[in-house]
Formats: sequence, C-alpha cells, structure tokens
Amino acid sequence: MIKPPSKLLTLAEPWRAGMEALGLLALAPLLALSPRGDGHVVLVLPGFATNDHATTLLRLFLAQQGYDARSWDLGWNLDHRTVGQEGELITARVEALRRESKRAVSLVGWSLGGVIAREAARRVPELVRTVVSLASPFSGDPSANAIRGLYEALSGNIIASPQTRARYANGGAALPVPSTAVFSQSDGIAAWRNCVGTEDAINENVEVHSSHFGMVVNPAVLHVIADRLAQPEGAWRRFTPPQAFGFLYPPAAALQPSP
Repeated sequence: MIKPPSKLLTLAEPWRAGMEALGLLALAPLLALSPRGDGHVVLVLPGFATNDHATTLLRLFLAQQGYDARSWDLGWNLDHRTVGQEGELITARVEALRRESKRAVSLVGWSLGGVIAREAARRVPELVRTVVSLASPFSGDPSANAIRGLYEALSGNIIASPQTRARYANGGAALPVPSTAVFSQSDGIAAWRNCVGTEDAINENVEVHSSHFGMVVNPAVLHVIADRLAQPEGAWRRFTPPQAFGFLYPPAAALQPSP
C-alpha cells in the first residue's frame, strides 16, 4: 500500500522550497558548468494549480544553457479542464512547436505537468525527443497525495473513478522515447513511489534531495534537467552525477527505488 507524505513534510514544503531557492543562488556558478544545449525547443509544463510564472526561473536557466525554452501558454494547469479531455490542446502545442522548429521537442513537466507530458509523449512519440518529469505522480495510487481534495475540486476529476484509476495504473509503463523521472523520498505533496516508472534502456528514475515545491528551483534538479536534455539524439545514456555535482545527490545505491 502506498501512503501519502507525512503531515510534517507537507507543512515544511514552503520553508524547504525557500531554502532550495537560496541554494540555487549560492550554486549558480557551479550550475553554469552543466552541459550546454544544442538549441532545440524545450516545452516546460507547470504543476497543478500553477501557471507559467511558476516555471520562470527554470526556463531562464534552460535558456542560459542554450535551449529554446518555451512556456506552455495554456494558463492555469487544471488537468483536463486546461489541456482537453484527451490532452488535445497540449498535443497541438507540441505539434506547433515541431512545425516551427523542424526538430523534435523535449518536454519538462513539474508535478501534474509531468503526468501530462508523459501522456503527450505516448500520443505523439515521433514529435518528442525526451521527457523529464519532476515529482510527477504518474503511477500507483493517485489518492496517496496531500492535496487530493483540492485536486478534485479544481480539476473536476474524481480520484476513485475508474477512469482516473486506469490512467494511473498504466502511467508507470515505459515510454517509447527517452525519459527521466526525477523524484524525492522527502516529497511533501506526492508519494514518491507514485513518481517512478518502469526502467529500461531509455527510461530511468533519478532520486534527488528536494521538496515538491522546490523541484523547479533546486540546484540538483536543474543540473539533472540540463544533463538529460543534452543527451544526443540516438545516443541516450543513463544519468550519472559527475564528481563536481556528486554532493548534491543521494548515494548511487539510492538511485534505484525499492518496490
């Protein structure tokens, strides 16, 4: 049985995210050493009940690293009420960016944004280069989170419905494109076991020390994103923290989540 995060972790979320933002300022010179981009388009999807303002720092970092970082331009993320019942609006956004750039688009999604990004990659894999999800509860038991009531009220989705259960029962299956699921065992909003998926030659889970809210400002997370987006097409390799960044991550043995 998957349990939701403890109330203590949930209450500590704002404080922890603030500390992570301060860490980002302190480690900015080191982060500048992260792998550089090749200019391809990266679409950044915000978390539940947030909009593009929440991902501003992340997009600025990606732009600094040489990516064409784009906001999703769909307003507040209220799941299907925002992206369409079948995700048709986010699919259309990806298609438009692919036509504009004439290159496959990478997707980076925070929390619910990562769930939506993974679903888009399944629908149009030929348009997607890679997917990076940040504390995204795309699998397991969708009731194991700290904001279930708020999610149901704003999204209109009922956690206990057969449709929602089926969505998350299949969400952890490996994607047809390279993907990295970034998770934290100290996540105060989403149960971390819901944020990991099946691993294979092109799908991986990477653990970090981070709060849920801090995922878009945490130095370790930003480094993972830059490293993953820099993987050459057709030559993707699993993430290994370089020595200079090793202190930001849990021990290597902890990168593989327990069942």
